[in-house]
Amino acid sequence: MSAHLLVLNAGSSSLKFALFEEDGRALRERLRGQVEGLPGRPRFKVDLAADGGLAADGDVAAAADAGAGAPAARQRAADRRWAPGEAGAPRDVRAALGVVLEWLHENVRPLSVRAIGHRVVHGGAVHAAPVLVDDAVFGELEKLVPLAPLHEPHNLEGVRAARDRFPAVPQVACFDTAFHRGHAFADETFALPREFYDAGVRRYGFHGLSYEHVADRLAQLSPKAGRGRVIVAHLGSGASACAIRDGRSVASTMGFTALDGLVMGTRPGQIDPGVLLWLMTDRGMDAAAISDLLYKRSGLKGLSGISNDMRDLRASDAPAAREAIEVFVARLLREVGALAAVLEGLDSLVFTAGIGENDAALRAHACARLRWLGVELDEAANARHGRDRDGLISAPGSRVEVRVIPTDEERMIARHVQRVLAQG
Repeated sequence: MSAHLLVLNAGSSSLKFALFEEDGRALRERLRGQVEGLPGRPRFKVDLAADGGLAADGDVAAAADAGAGAPAARQRAADRRWAPGEAGAPRDVRAALGVVLEWLHENVRPLSVRAIGHRVVHGGAVHAAPVLVDDAVFGELEKLVPLAPLHEPHNLEGVRAARDRFPAVPQVACFDTAFHRGHAFADETFALPREFYDAGVRRYGFHGLSYEHVADRLAQLSPKAGRGRVIVAHLGSGASACAIRDGRSVASTMGFTALDGLVMGTRPGQIDPGVLLWLMTDRGMDAAAISDLLYKRSGLKGLSGISNDMRDLRASDAPAAREAIEVFVARLLREVGALAAVLEGLDSLVFTAGIGENDAALRAHACARLRWLGVELDEAANARHGRDRDGLISAPGSRVEVRVIPTDEERMIARHVQRVLAQG
């Protein structure tokens, strides 16, 4: 009987999950899905993996049979919505996990969960690699909540709920900060008294699971590119960019928290700290009010006054929507230039995550402004959204290769879980 690895990514309004089947050391994705819209309008979705159905019966097997041979990669196996206030609707991560597990037990037969991997945004100065979660580790992670208040509490609630439901199953925390550990001191420190660095105030960087997957995938597509100087732009509701050399992170646009760097859906990215002092002294804002402003009311949402979703801004003819997109691109260009300076040149530029993978107009806009770096775009390939097999969208002869590589944090987490279990 094959064993399963369950991957959980708990957020403030959703629980994403994926189920992988182990065959020796090989990993085969079986399905992935999410419970979204918590707490008010929950929706539960499950999609089967590209390579067919499960070793199961019921709805999953039927959906797989119906989709056999279809060119579309995934087949929808479940899609349930609850009306606001409907009895039995999941309202938090713990209840959402109950919905997921009930469905898995009914549809994946036999379900044999060997381990559960969790995305945890912040590992702090201590955790530079995935780790088995015990009471001591969980306590350490709780202390990091102030460093990632938008993510860490929900990540840990997912861990807590899974430990309660599977007390004998190993739980592995995989950190978004881990890929960036090992940066040079000059790229990691702030120009503050040294005591603050020693206390853990340093540039950590985030989206590390995404960058690690993209770096591995690039090396598979082109070993030469994988060994070169690479900038990966992870552009989504959360956005950052990372300089990678020989497959290792050397600098990131995010810092002590996930607020720094690029403009994001509701976060401003880089901001003069003097603005924060002014907000306190002139506007009388306390820490809670400033936190709400920076995490929830800024970025694309604040700039446009319309939405934090790039798709909504593209569909709008309001000048503020266009201006918000222009600020987003301008900030990206500045950070790409800075990271290229850290790398002392550039061999490859990779776009990933929701905006990076799907917004061809944004890629064209950015690449047109990066010609000075040697970027030449193949407009036809870019218009196909980089869906060619190798994701290459740069023109023949372009000094810098440009690619679109879909991110897959869940698969990266599953691979880390395997490594941790193998180490005993």
